[in-house]
Parts: sequence; structure tokens; C-alpha cells
Amino acid sequence: MILVGNQRGGATNLALHLMKNENEQVQIHQIRGFASNDLESAFRESYAMARATKCKQHLFSLSLNPPHEASLTAQDFENTVDRAEKQLGLEGQPRAIVIHTKNGRQHAHAVWSRIDSESMRAVQMSFSKRKMQDLSRELYREHGWTMPRGFVRHEERDPRNFTLAEWQQCKRAGRDPTKTKEIFQDAWAISDSRAAFGNALEAHGFVLAKGDRRGHIAVDRNGEAFAISKYVGIKAKQVRDRLGDPSKLPAKNEAHRIASDRTIKRLAVLREQEKLRARQRVEQLTRQNAENKKRQSLAQEELKKRVASDTDKRKRELEARLRKGLMGLLDRVTGKRKKTLQQNHLENAQAEQQAKAQHERLRAQYMSAQEAVAERKKEELTRAAYIRRELAKDTRQLEERFKELSSESDRSARRRQSSPRPKRRARNRDGPSFDR
Repeated sequence: MILVGNQRGGATNLALHLMKNENEQVQIHQIRGFASNDLESAFRESYAMARATKCKQHLFSLSLNPPHEASLTAQDFENTVDRAEKQLGLEGQPRAIVIHTKNGRQHAHAVWSRIDSESMRAVQMSFSKRKMQDLSRELYREHGWTMPRGFVRHEERDPRNFTLAEWQQCKRAGRDPTKTKEIFQDAWAISDSRAAFGNALEAHGFVLAKGDRRGHIAVDRNGEAFAISKYVGIKAKQVRDRLGDPSKLPAKNEAHRIASDRTIKRLAVLREQEKLRARQRVEQLTRQNAENKKRQSLAQEELKKRVASDTDKRKRELEARLRKGLMGLLDRVTGKRKKTLQQNHLENAQAEQQAKAQHERLRAQYMSAQEAVAERKKEELTRAAYIRRELAKDTRQLEERFKELSSESDRSARRRQSSPRPKRRARNRDGPSFDR
């Protein structure tokens, strides 16, 4: 059953929409918690309470659309609404349930008032979409309806397409038994044949295989076997009816090899991608270093030109301080010229020192940028080497795990062959003998 909900205002428009004549039949199944007995007046009550708060979207509307093959009663719709109410945190809130019949199919609408009459605050509707999707998934599995593919969880990615981050997260988290069951149940719900079920499992890293006891199993990259009937939650006969004879499926060891090879191939691709990414990053940092050097050279040239221009200007200004002619002679006699020359020399020295300091700062900035780029290069190469080593280690572990399980399987097979079962004693058709 598809559940779609949203919070909204527009009490009158919603009531009129729910009572439209475009439906073959409109049944007000329940009005609870309101003083009024009709939809429009009930929703207006919610609006009146909302005016005492800052809440504008004072209603939460939920549509319940069962699949075509479903045949539900009004009580079934009410039970679903009760479960949705609990999931949404709207327990005890005023609500109305309307059931529509259109083109021979039934669907329903439930509307709650979000305003809590005691606290005069709106109920917070966090993650309502996700909660309703989870409930929809549960309903599809409980009733055995064919689940839409859009409801299948995609947390566990196809082993041929996972990214480096997803692989590292998968290694850290391991496989959650609850999520594993959901994967199997979702795959079963969206498939109607062995091929469809196998493809659905393959998208999560499993390979459909035959078990040692003639049952259907799924094997992951680590060689772990999962019984289909157990993880789907149905009887083995139902599994055989849909999937057919398991003898046509690969054995456990072969399925393990297939799942392991897929992962190993993907890890090899990730290693190459990481190597290429590191090389591209180092090349980018090298270009950045060259650009820094070019900018530093341009800045040095600009500084030299500016210092030269300032030096010429200052030289003219200092020369202008020295008077000529009789006044200059008087300055020489009185010693004023000597003092002016000393002042000019001091100012020239200060200007040269400032220019030198500017050159040193510019050079220090360039060296700092160069060191930062070199450090980032080192970090990138170290990180890439570490990731490649880890991926190579993961690949070796998968290969060793496959060899280990294969050896164990071979030893078990040899033991069974070397120690045949004792022959069963033939039953005496004449009945038990009293001679022994």
C-alpha cells in the first residue's frame, strides 16, 4: 500500500476536495476528536485552534492507495491509519477517515489536526516521508503484494558499482542481520521468477545457489550462505514453487567464487582509480606550484619597478632640499647643508631597508606556499599508497577466504567418499525374528 502524507493548511479546500463527486462513492468512515460531525466544520475547528499558535500548516493529510490486486475492508484501512498514527506521533489527535471508490477501486484519506489542545503547540512531523515508506514496505511484505521497485532499499550497493567510501563504510559496519533480512524480503517482494529474484539479490552482492541439502541459498563474497526460506520468512515449498529446482543453480563454492570475483574485480578498478586520482592531484599541485612561482616572479618584478620609481622620486625630493647659489653657500658655512645630507642619507637607508623587507616578505610568502604544496603532495601520495595497500590486502583476504573454504569443502567431500555410509540392514518381510 502506497502511503503519501504531507502537512498543509487550507481546511475548507481540503474538505471540499475529499467530498468531490468525481468519486463513485464517498464514505466518511470516522470523525474522531472533533466537536463537529462534518468534515468542513471539523477542519475549521483545527484552523481556529491553529490561530492561537504560529502554525500555518495545522493539518496532516495522508492518502492510502492499495495495489490493484488488494481487496481491503474499511477496518483494514482503519488499522493501517492506526499504525501510521503511531509512527507519526499523532496518537490521540483529532482525525477523520474518508474512503473513496473510484473506477471500481478503493482508496482512503486520513486527516489529523496537528494542534495539541493541552499544550497549544503543533506536533512536530519529522521524517514523515521515510516513516510512511517503511510502513508501506511492511504492509507489502505482510500481505504478500508485489512491491514497487522504488520501495527497495539501496543502502547495500551493487558490488560492481560501489565507491571507495562505500567499500570502507561496509568494512567498518559489517553486515547488519536486520538489514540483511530486509534485503531478502524486498528482493522477494519485487520478483516473480527465479531470474528476477537472482537479479535483485545480485544488486546487493549475493549469488543465488543450491545448498548442500538441496535447498535454495544465497552466498556473499565472504562465502557466507543465507537460507532463502529463513531470511525471506516463508516455507521452503513456497521458495521451490517460485524458484524451481535448485539443482540448476551453481553450487555454494561456485557461487562464492562468482561473488568473490565480482568484488575483487571492483577492488582492482578502485585501486586503479585511486592511483589515477592521486596522480591527477599531484599534477594539479605541481601546476599550482608553477603558478605560484610565476605569480611570485611577477610580484617581484612589480616590486622592483615600484621601488625604483620610489627611489627616483625620493632622490629628486632629497636633491631639492639642497639649496644652490648664495643660499647654498650660506648653508655650507652654517653647517645646515651637512645636516641635510645626513638626513637624506638616513632616509635613503630607511627606504632601502623597507624595500629589502618587502622583498623578504614576498619571498617568505612564496616559500610558505611552496612548502604547503609540497606537504599536500606528500599527504596525497601517502594516502593513495595506504588506500592501495588496504585494497590489495582486502583482495588477498577474499582470495585466501575462498581458498580456505574451497579446501574445507574438498576435505569434507573426500571424507564422505572415503567413509561411505554403512548399508542399511534389510528389513525382514516375514516380521521380526525371535532367534537373535
